[in-house]
Amino acid sequence: MTTANQGTRVLVLNSGSSSVKYQLLDMRDSARLAVGLVERIGEATSRLKHTPLATGGTAREQNGPIADHAAALKAVAEELAADGLGLDSPELAAIGHRVVHGGLKFSAPTVITDEVLAEIERLVPVAPLHNPANITGIRTAQALRPDLPQVAVFDTAFHTTMPESAARYAIDVATADAHRIRRYGFHGTSHAYVSRETAKLLGKAPEDVNVIVLHLGNGASASAVQGGRCVDTSMGLTPLEGLVMGTRSGDIDPAVTFHLVRNAGMSVDEIDVLLNKKSGLVGLCGDNDMREIRRRCDEGDAQAQLAFDIYIHRLKKYIGAYYAVLGKVDAIAFTAGVGENAAPVREAAVAGLEELGLAVDGELNAVRSDSPRLISPEYARVAVAVVPTDEELEIAQQTYALVRL
Repeated sequence: MTTANQGTRVLVLNSGSSSVKYQLLDMRDSARLAVGLVERIGEATSRLKHTPLATGGTAREQNGPIADHAAALKAVAEELAADGLGLDSPELAAIGHRVVHGGLKFSAPTVITDEVLAEIERLVPVAPLHNPANITGIRTAQALRPDLPQVAVFDTAFHTTMPESAARYAIDVATADAHRIRRYGFHGTSHAYVSRETAKLLGKAPEDVNVIVLHLGNGASASAVQGGRCVDTSMGLTPLEGLVMGTRSGDIDPAVTFHLVRNAGMSVDEIDVLLNKKSGLVGLCGDNDMREIRRRCDEGDAQAQLAFDIYIHRLKKYIGAYYAVLGKVDAIAFTAGVGENAAPVREAAVAGLEELGLAVDGELNAVRSDSPRLISPEYARVAVAVVPTDEELEIAQQTYALVRL
């Protein structure tokens, strides 16, 4: 909790290792005032793309070296100021930061203090690719506006409601506790947003609905949401576990690692790169773009077809598993880049599951839309929905709700 702020704008920052995505929203009507991306930070070929939506302006680009995150956010602030939306505006209520890993300590959006930042740093060993970048973004934003509330919204927070039976791995308890080894889950802001929007689509309250959410992008995860609370999710200690993804293997026998060390002479770092960056769809067929894979399938490419079939097989396994976990399912919701746009994926994932009450209407499934929609026939016992995710809006809403208390 923090002192109430009269402003109604929230700046959402998603800081990656070499990029910063941002959106400025007015929370009176959730309108986006500006959006942008700074990429390739630290390189000679850095680029900032800024779109001032409030003024209906066209996108502007800056190309050239941006040395670090401090320089990147300073450039963002200058772009916003040029549109009359500067960070010094009294209308700015807070800055909301996406933080990938919050461990078990953070189960809700949290105003960032020195103690909070120290805990995020302590979690770096279980999120070495993400938390350091998030920390850099936070510190840079604090330096720009030290007087403004900075709020961390954690990818893992939505999944902290999982029971121990779902969150614990079956390994020695003392070892697991000493090294914080357990299922944390990720994409939590998306799963939270989509599960609520699915309930709304059905005309029900979230607490009255059981939903299987399938967040299918280059990274992919599934969750079982019971009455608005996550009870299981596919990603684990890291985002590597679970579904087949663009470049990640998802579920794999842990002994594969030992086998590669002993028989292929691979180092731990080499295996890390293999499983995270050279596996999944790209490892199976050389492409991680589902549109290209489907094009190749349509042309009779056997390798692309096998990759697609493996992807769908894993997806069906999780649908069935989470159906069993929930006992009763009201809806399955597809979201993110692949989930929202790849009709063949949705059709194939549900095909053959009619005995579970699942079906897809071919005509409804083929419709392209940015709005939440049902794609199941009226007779289906379980609704199948396409619900566009909006993680930035979710972060902004959680941030604003906290700072206006």
